[in-house]
Amino acid sequence: MGSRYGGLKQLDGLGPHGETIMDYSIYDAIHAGFGKLVFVIRKDFEQDFRDKVLSKYEGHIPCEIVFQSLDALPEGFTCPEGRTKPWGTNHAVMMGQHVINEPFAVINCDDFYDRDAFQVMGKFLSELPEGSTGKYAMVGFRVDNTLSESGTVSRGVCEYDDNHHLTSVVERTKIQRIDGVVKYLDENDEWVALPDNTPVSMNFWGFTPDYFAHSNEFFKTFLSDEKNMANLKSEFFIPLMVDKLINDGTATCEVLDTTSKWFGVTYPEDRPEVVAKFEKLGADGVYPEKMF
Repeated sequence: MGSRYGGLKQLDGLGPHGETIMDYSIYDAIHAGFGKLVFVIRKDFEQDFRDKVLSKYEGHIPCEIVFQSLDALPEGFTCPEGRTKPWGTNHAVMMGQHVINEPFAVINCDDFYDRDAFQVMGKFLSELPEGSTGKYAMVGFRVDNTLSESGTVSRGVCEYDDNHHLTSVVERTKIQRIDGVVKYLDENDEWVALPDNTPVSMNFWGFTPDYFAHSNEFFKTFLSDEKNMANLKSEFFIPLMVDKLINDGTATCEVLDTTSKWFGVTYPEDRPEVVAKFEKLGADGVYPEKMF
């Protein structure tokens, strides 16, 4: 459930013929060369998901379903009493370890990433030498292409070295355009300007399968921290895992530039604008009348 949006955004029909944002992502992924889909969902949602979502992709691309549950924890750990929130995005990724044996990408279902983003990630993953390990990537959207007109947005602001390898991701929870300039609110409650082309993470990652073993080990460290167990809303995020691996030299994460313009429904007020954008993409022939 999207707390700010107030409903199940993933299944909201926003396209001209009731298409979900996910339909557009899957269409773009197939055309960028991806060969399999893995959906991470709640177990209690399975039958509805199979009937309403999975059925339409049959015959287009192989699909798998895996389940994220609160008690999917390493041996020796138990879910704290009173916890209802899932363990976060990296925990969700870990649920795919038994069905993913090849380089893979990770996306959010309720973000429209645009075609170029899938193409740059597909190119990166397909060009990795067979058996590659520790060579990861993220699509670095230009912050200017990721803003909402309805309010502030949260973005992982990225820095990288001369090889375009990620050196840090700092989550900024309030970013918006003020008087024509993109700014974020820092720890001192001061607005700091960002260049329009600053790369930000929109949770579009590319990994090789060794990522699962690293995640399993570091998740134990995360759970062993009493603060994380005491906080019923603590989450094991992807950037936390990636940051650890690039800082200890286990992996590199290339920041892939894209001209794609992100959009999504962060707030209910965003919905009409998103509907209009999909209407235009259809009218311009970017997407066919029937994708699936």
